[in-house]
Amino acid sequence: MLTRITLLALLTFSAAAPCVHAAGPGEAAPLFATKARQVYMIEAKSGTVLLADNENQAFPPASLAKLMTMDLVFDALKKGEITPDTTYRVSENSWRKGGAPSGTATMFAALNSEIRVEDLVKGVVIQNANDACMILAEGMAGSDVLFASRLSDRAKDLGLSRSIFGNSTGMPDAESRTTARDMVELARHLQTSYPDYYDLYRQPDFTWNKIFQRNKNPLLGLNIGVDGLGAGFAEGAGFAIVASIERNGTRLFLAMGGLASDKERTEEAKRVLEWGLTSFENKVVFKDGEPVGQASVYGGDQGRVDLVAKGPVELYVPANNPERLSARIVYRWPLRAPVVAGQEVGTLKIYSGERLLREVPLHTASAVGTGSLVSQATDAMMEMMFFWL
Repeated sequence: MLTRITLLALLTFSAAAPCVHAAGPGEAAPLFATKARQVYMIEAKSGTVLLADNENQAFPPASLAKLMTMDLVFDALKKGEITPDTTYRVSENSWRKGGAPSGTATMFAALNSEIRVEDLVKGVVIQNANDACMILAEGMAGSDVLFASRLSDRAKDLGLSRSIFGNSTGMPDAESRTTARDMVELARHLQTSYPDYYDLYRQPDFTWNKIFQRNKNPLLGLNIGVDGLGAGFAEGAGFAIVASIERNGTRLFLAMGGLASDKERTEEAKRVLEWGLTSFENKVVFKDGEPVGQASVYGGDQGRVDLVAKGPVELYVPANNPERLSARIVYRWPLRAPVVAGQEVGTLKIYSGERLLREVPLHTASAVGTGSLVSQATDAMMEMMFFWL
């Protein structure tokens, strides 16, 4: 049936933004070269994809799994299920596998002691502490295994469809995997959903139980505007990082994986972030309320309806060498009357060559009532003709 076929309407932006042009067939914007095996970077306000290479290729999350752990903890704090003063006991399992005897990143929690959630959160966010993760996991879910199941379920709820977490710490696990794209989406969620707790990611150090501990994020000390999030390493997969940077009102989110060393990870992340901040500028492609295109309406008192976005459609585009862009309106043809004003009916997809930069939901600008019997019969005949074609 035609109602199952997706209609693609090609657009150019010449009228709305003279500096942006339609791309030719197969044309792709040049990519910024990086040593990372996987990379994904977006501009936060518009959601424009600035850099993408193997962004959906799976790799072990290692310590980046702690970002997912913190989402569950922050969510529980936000809902009041736990409080900063809630205390959890340090089990022998968390002490031995994640504490001082483990030889891994730790906040040196003492066996059988009781620790406040607020201190455990700082241990994870600032010190990257494995024992703090496991203590939180056992306290909230009963065991690290049960907590890991909640992590994977939560990832699906957030749309991180390619991520699975086998434990709270990111320690080697056959099931654990994530992608650069999923990590960027998770970082964006953490920054927007938990602004009070997110500020901990920029805290340079903390002292707990008379132990001074520095933030393990290798980018914080560079003073370039990075305010989160974390780094990891997995044998065979290399060094990875998830970062957020804000400068002069522009925020970028970056995830990189497959780097050869800690030094290369720091240098590449800095270079990519600086490029993203200095080589682009915001452009309004469609103003708030400006029609993006039209959709055909079946059986209505009018044959077409304008489609608009909720708010202006912005892109973060190269400042000195504007990309050649194209766009498509995607919707199921035809819409069936009656149509309600503000009804979400399609998506605007903006491309550079074959690279998808941004997707924007489209809504009907006005209502369309049911047409006369004659108009409905005419539309039915047109649909039948197109179906057989």
